[in-house]
Amino acid sequence: MRRWTIAASLAALGGAVLAAGTPKLEYPKTKMVEVVDEIHGKKVRDPYRWLEDDVRTSPEVREWVEAQNKVSFGYLEAIPSREAIERRLTELWNYERYSSPFVKAGKYYYFKNDGLQNQSVLYAAESLDGKPSVLLDPNTWSSDGTEALAGLSFSDDGRYLAYARSGAGSDWQEWFVRDLATGLDLDDRVQWTKFTNTAWTPDGRGFFYARFDAPAEGEAFKALNTNQKVFYHRAGSAQADDVLVYARPDQPRWGFAPIVSEDGRYLILSSYVGTDPRNRVFYKNLLVPYGMPVPLIDTIDNEYTFLGNDGPVFYFKTDLQAPRGRVVAIDTRDPRPEKLREVIGQSKNALQDVNLVGNVFVATYLQDAVTRVRVFRIDGTPLRDVELPGMGSAGGFGGRRSDVETFYSFSSFHTPPTIYRYDLITGESRPWRRPQVAFDPEQYEVEQVFYTSKDGTRVPMFLTHKKGLVRDGARPTLLYGYGGFGVSLTPSFSVTYVGWLELGGVLAVANLRGGGEYGEDWHSAGKLANKQNVFDDFVAAAEWLIANKVTRSSKLAIQGGSNGGLLVGACMAQRPELFGAALPAVGVMDMLRFEKFTAGRYWVDDYGSVEDAAQFATLFAYSPYHNLKPGVRYPATLITTADTDDRVVPGHSFKFAAALQRAQAGDAPVLIRIETRAGHGGGKPTAKAIEETADEWAFLVHVLGVETDGR
Repeated sequence: MRRWTIAASLAALGGAVLAAGTPKLEYPKTKMVEVVDEIHGKKVRDPYRWLEDDVRTSPEVREWVEAQNKVSFGYLEAIPSREAIERRLTELWNYERYSSPFVKAGKYYYFKNDGLQNQSVLYAAESLDGKPSVLLDPNTWSSDGTEALAGLSFSDDGRYLAYARSGAGSDWQEWFVRDLATGLDLDDRVQWTKFTNTAWTPDGRGFFYARFDAPAEGEAFKALNTNQKVFYHRAGSAQADDVLVYARPDQPRWGFAPIVSEDGRYLILSSYVGTDPRNRVFYKNLLVPYGMPVPLIDTIDNEYTFLGNDGPVFYFKTDLQAPRGRVVAIDTRDPRPEKLREVIGQSKNALQDVNLVGNVFVATYLQDAVTRVRVFRIDGTPLRDVELPGMGSAGGFGGRRSDVETFYSFSSFHTPPTIYRYDLITGESRPWRRPQVAFDPEQYEVEQVFYTSKDGTRVPMFLTHKKGLVRDGARPTLLYGYGGFGVSLTPSFSVTYVGWLELGGVLAVANLRGGGEYGEDWHSAGKLANKQNVFDDFVAAAEWLIANKVTRSSKLAIQGGSNGGLLVGACMAQRPELFGAALPAVGVMDMLRFEKFTAGRYWVDDYGSVEDAAQFATLFAYSPYHNLKPGVRYPATLITTADTDDRVVPGHSFKFAAALQRAQAGDAPVLIRIETRAGHGGGKPTAKAIEETADEWAFLVHVLGVETDGR
């Protein structure tokens, strides 16, 4: 996104600046078109339907985007503290960052970012602390850093690497194959894939993957993603020669994730319909060349995540008769439900992840949204707990059955992620890389509180702030939430929020229903007909912060992205007086049309479908776009989206912004910031991330009246 100078910004706005330093806002005129749908007998107006058109193909929408950005960037650039905020964020971001290492064919691989590189670089080394060499550097793929690495998969023999590239933040991926001996790419190009991994056959000659049919011209960023098929691609061949392995034209909504068992004997296909973890399982014996995948789990009532196998006995993480999760074994020779064997039983804590590594199960749980890790023998007998350094989040623990080591990362809200090597034999954890960030974590503290939601449900929330917080109701506070799709919000580090804390802000992260913090029951309590619970939980968090004198409404901002953008949009529509500012990012704002675009149809299992009369009534009742009312004083709002977001298409944010600008009765600004050559968030270049965060924090500093030291 091209930055404007402050002088140019003010000139574009006629040079009018209020005493407080705010440019006088005149929003672009957004035309209204008479569009009325009749849905289950109810007439629904949609005057901004034309803003759903693709910005790349519609000159009218492109003109609207340019006009909105002119106003938004003019306002943001004129905020006196913005330049200093961006400068400090750049300093904070400029530190070495590592991923957890992983081992393939005897070599170690890991990602590293020197600090301000737009994309992290993949390195290879002969030993854990050996001299690394660059294997893939996405920074060389584009001048602006918008080409990103979107996936990778090594053949078992270490000869080939399949890797995916995505452009401008799109979910679409193109796969390439690199010969690791020569360091050169083959001629392979595997296109029109998204939401898939690749799984190599044990001979290292090719891999399984899933793809969609090529969309019609001009429809790549809008068309529904249906009829995914599983193919086999042989390294060094053309995609046109790929072999169709499995397709279900009778089930166009089914998607597939291919896995090859570690012993190389089986292809396992996990089949899903939406984002819900529930899935079917098919498998194919790879020793039988022309055999078809056969069903193992042919219902979609529960989650079955494949962990590994001992010959024909498959291990799965499942919520079958265990909403908080357990591990079971299914013998493919007799898969009847009554023959299923429990390996690790359900705990009082929610089971988040399981890895079969070093011939033990490493199980990651959440206890009130805080990570706990336990190790079990292959028969399910408890072996030990992994001792973690505090209240935070741990993740990783990947590897193979024969490994004697694994790696994990640990972080908290004020603790940068440290990478640990874990000895699977002794149980010892040893730090491998500890980052050095230009701030003092000892100045801050994290506390966990519990509050009561509207229906009496007890909900946890994390507060991060400078030590010695004075509860006088005057602290600028940022309340963040998500509340959907079983996603758990655990204590994790982000330099963006360090920037907010240094401005004197409080960060509050609420673990709303709809997430997975307490298992499937917690998730189910916030989806479909229960979705209003999520908004009630978020509102109750805000009310707790105010009642306990952490902040007050005029100093309280709310933030969320994607489903969290829906959360922010719905709550500011329902309780506009409760918040001083809102930052909805890439949000799902039109709940009556989300399932008509790209990946939207996957979300039906969490939201419901407008095709169902009862679900339509629920969706219409909270749809942010449809519940804005003219003449209401809404909080200061900065909407963020991107022109190539093909997951939550930007039309959601465009329509919401137009409706909110028209409805706004107060003086609080309503801005939309539309990033160019960026998508839903994945692969976003560091430079763009810093600019966007600087705009958000500057906006909050200004509209909430945050005093800064001018650094």
